Formats: sequence, structure tokens, C-alpha cells
Amino acid sequence: MDVIKAVREYISKFLADSAGMKVLLLDEETTSIVSMVYSQTEILQQEVFLVERVDVPNREPMTHLRCIAFLRPTASSIDAMVTELRRPKYSQYDLVFTNALSPSQLDKLAQADEQETVRHVHEMYADYLAVDKHLFSFNLVGCAIEGGQSWNKGIFKRCVKGLLAVLLALKKRPAIRYAAGSQLCKKLGEELSYQIQQEAELFDFRQTADAQPLVLLLDRRDDPVTPCLNQWTYQAMVHELLTIQKNRVSLADVPGAPKEMPEVVLSSEADDFYTENMYSNFGEIGEAIRSLVEQFQSKTKSHENIESIEDMKAFVENYPQFRAMSGTVSKHVTIVTELSRLVEVRQLMNLSEAEQELACQGGHSESVTKIRELLADHRLSALDRLRLVVLYVLRHEKNPKNLDEFMEMMHRANVEPAQLQLVRAVTAYAGLGTSERQSDLFGTKGAAGLFKSMTGGLKGVDNIYTQHVPLLKATLDALAKNKLKDTAYPFCRGNQMDRPQDVFVFMVGGTTFEEARSVAQFNKENPTMRVVLGGTTVHNFESFCDEIRASSR
Repeated sequence: MDVIKAVREYISKFLADSAGMKVLLLDEETTSIVSMVYSQTEILQQEVFLVERVDVPNREPMTHLRCIAFLRPTASSIDAMVTELRRPKYSQYDLVFTNALSPSQLDKLAQADEQETVRHVHEMYADYLAVDKHLFSFNLVGCAIEGGQSWNKGIFKRCVKGLLAVLLALKKRPAIRYAAGSQLCKKLGEELSYQIQQEAELFDFRQTADAQPLVLLLDRRDDPVTPCLNQWTYQAMVHELLTIQKNRVSLADVPGAPKEMPEVVLSSEADDFYTENMYSNFGEIGEAIRSLVEQFQSKTKSHENIESIEDMKAFVENYPQFRAMSGTVSKHVTIVTELSRLVEVRQLMNLSEAEQELACQGGHSESVTKIRELLADHRLSALDRLRLVVLYVLRHEKNPKNLDEFMEMMHRANVEPAQLQLVRAVTAYAGLGTSERQSDLFGTKGAAGLFKSMTGGLKGVDNIYTQHVPLLKATLDALAKNKLKDTAYPFCRGNQMDRPQDVFVFMVGGTTFEEARSVAQFNKENPTMRVVLGGTTVHNFESFCDEIRASSR
């Protein structure tokens, strides 16, 4: 159950099947799919002479080279490939698509291939962005419209195709369950079930486990709290404060960042330090960075005295690793330095303490006093003011009696009207006060119960900044005990009796890196189960605000 490995194996196969020097032709989306699992160096090692974009006109013809075109079967990519085949720039083409082609698309390509340059056409199911081994995304914000009751049609179609590709890539024919209060999850589950039935031959896999795999469809609106909180573990914190976009972090606006480093890659496949520390808290990261720098300094000193041919040979042999370590040190020192600066400038420790109290304890009078103090602090950013008031609305959904006061304080602090409107929109988005949200899933009632189920009662908590636990953890724990109620999560395919061993959780409306960390911990603690998490996107608070805005249109 490794989504990165599945994509890498597909790419490795079609590159190896075409021996000799070649051109790799990509579209906008497959450029991201490839770059998230393969480094440029690894691509070159597969005898790829050049990587080009199919949608870029006026490329130089290279008729002495073969071409592999790796594309999503979208209308724009098919049209671009048709144009390419009518005036081929390479000697022959292998066409590889990330999902199934329709008969009309195949016919369109065949008619364009008048010079018979197409050698093979393949369908390989790599139609998703593999973020980590157990995490995938479609990088789409705004899946719900009309007050969150209807799907954006384009995003719905993309999610169906992408989820089918994940299942086919990992060779699973699953049962499907969905959050009962979510029309979005129900529609997605029914369409997935229909497509699996229609493509029965593709899904004719030999079942290796005793229990049938499970797709569990969840709705972001059942837990609107998790994306609102500041984060204190490395991966989640970088995404919250700097934004990780397709495994890349822009440092262009970071004070003091090296000019030769406008953007860096954070990938668990290519960066051992990141892999080992992505779930570490901020204090632990500081210690890990210090240790990394000390190791680098030690290696630097060992290369200072080159006095013999043997010394020179040893240096040359170790230079690639030395250079890679230098890049790793520079990258992570720059990132952690900027995170430290933002924590201080934005008063994030005071802010996060108030957030955690709202999310996990939250008596009304204590909340109001703390929020007043923070909103009066001129150092607080507009986004953090909004975050705080949104959490207040979620916590005190039935009687947010100080909301007008807080809205006025934000207005006086020049918070934009669009952000002020978002406070009202979150009420409709989260279905507060209605039956839509699954907040009484474990015998609790209302928002107070929802918040309590996210904290586990706070027993044994020794870090006030990481008290909050995503609702997903309680859901997975119930699933592991075979106690996930059919009434709350009905089946739309299959009727599972045994506890599943392989589980695909998909969060409609976007997941978070905090939830990805919970899944990683769950997999570690439950070795007989394997959980993969996916989402329409991976949110930080800013993108979650965009999700809420889209749903209110």
C-alpha cells in the first residue's frame, strides 16, 4: 500500500521499455505526477535526453530520437497530441496515458497518425499526486458548490477517475462506505461503485487478504477544526506557514534565503533528514538541525587537509554525497530559521495556546478574555485574527454571543470584508446546528462533543500546543475495533463483516498533514492494517478558506 512506489513502477516500466536515448513529452498535470516521485537525476539515468511539454508549440524537431508521451487523457492533452502527430517532431511515439482512454479519444489519435509514427498506446493507472507513501491528493480546491450540497462537476469527474486509478494501481477491489450525513460522499461512493461494476474485468484481482479492502469516504465538514489550527510538527508547520505545493516550497520571499535557492523540494523519497523528522515537533526539529549541522561541520573538517593522491581520491569519491549533504543542510537551516522568525513575528505561541484551548477545553468566558487580548495585539496578522474567530464560532456554535464584538475588532484592524464574510460562511459550511455533521458518532452531542472526541479527554498531554487530535483518529480506532456504525457510515458497495486490512480513506473537501501524521501513527500501532489517506487537496488554513468560499457560491 505505497502510492509513491506504484507510480514509480509505472514510470520506470515505460521508460525501460523504450531502450536508448529518448524524449519524454508531458502535459501540465503529468509534469507534477512525475516530479513528485522522480528526481531529474533519476530521469536522466533512464536515458531521457530531454523533457518537453506537449502544450508548448514551436519545439525543435529531433527526428533522430524516439518519444514517450506521458499524458492525462484530458481534452486539452488529446488535442495537443493530435497536433503533434500531424506534424511529428520525433521518429516514433509511445503514448502512455494515466487512465483509460475513451473510444472517441483513441479514434481521434488514430486519425491524426497519418505518418504511422505511433508504436504503442498504453493505459497505466498513475492518475494522482503521490505526496507520501500513504498520502495522495488531486490538488483541487472548491469541490462543493451551492452551499456545500452539490459537487463541482469537473472536480467530481476528476475524483472518480483518480480514485479508480489508485485502486487499480494497488490492485484492490473494495467495499465502499461513506459518511451518512454527506450527499457529496454518497454521490461519490455510488459513482465509484457503478464504475467498478462497469469495469469488472479491470477489477478482477485475486484477493490476497482475508477481508475485502475498504474505501471510506469522509467529508471535511465533519471536522472543520483541524484545518484551522496552527501546526507544530515539521511537515505540517512548513505547509501552514510557507505552503508546500506539489512537494515544493518557495523561498523567494524568505529574508536571507540563498539566491541560488528560490525554491526547494521536500520529498520523503529524496531527503533522509525530512523523512526522519517530518512528524517531529518544532523543539525536536531544532535539536535535529543542530545535529545535522555538526555532522556536516565534521565532514567538512575531514576534507580540509588533502595531502596525498589517496586523500584526493577519497574526496572525489565522496564529493557527490558531500555536495548533497551541503544542500540538505542549507535547505533545512533556511526553512527552520524562517519558521522561527515567523513564530516570533506573528506571536504564534500565544495564538496557538488560545487555539488549543478553544479546540480542546474552551469555557466561554476564558475564551472571550483570551480572544480580546489577541485581537487587540497589532502584531497579529489578518489571517490569524480570522483563524481565531472562526475557531470561536465553531466552538460556541449555539451561542457565539461575542461574535459581533470580535467582528468589529477585526474591522477596526483593517481585516478585508471578504475575510469578515468568511466567518459567517463557515457556519453554513460546517452545517452547525444541523443534522449534517457526524458529531455524535461516538455517543457525543453537539460541537462540545465533537471537540471532546478530538482530544481524548487530554489525559497524558504534555504539550499544550499539540493537544488537538483530528477526528479521523477516532474514526480509524473505531474501524480497527470493528465498531464503526453502519448507520453513521453505510455501505454503497459490499457488506463487510470482518475488520478490513487495507483501507483507503478519502476526504472530500481536502485533508491535512496533521491527519496524514495520524494515519502514519495508526499504521505503526496497527501492523495488521494498512491505511492510505487521500483528499481533494492537502489544506492549510489559507486554502481551507478558499474551500469555504467556493462552497458558498
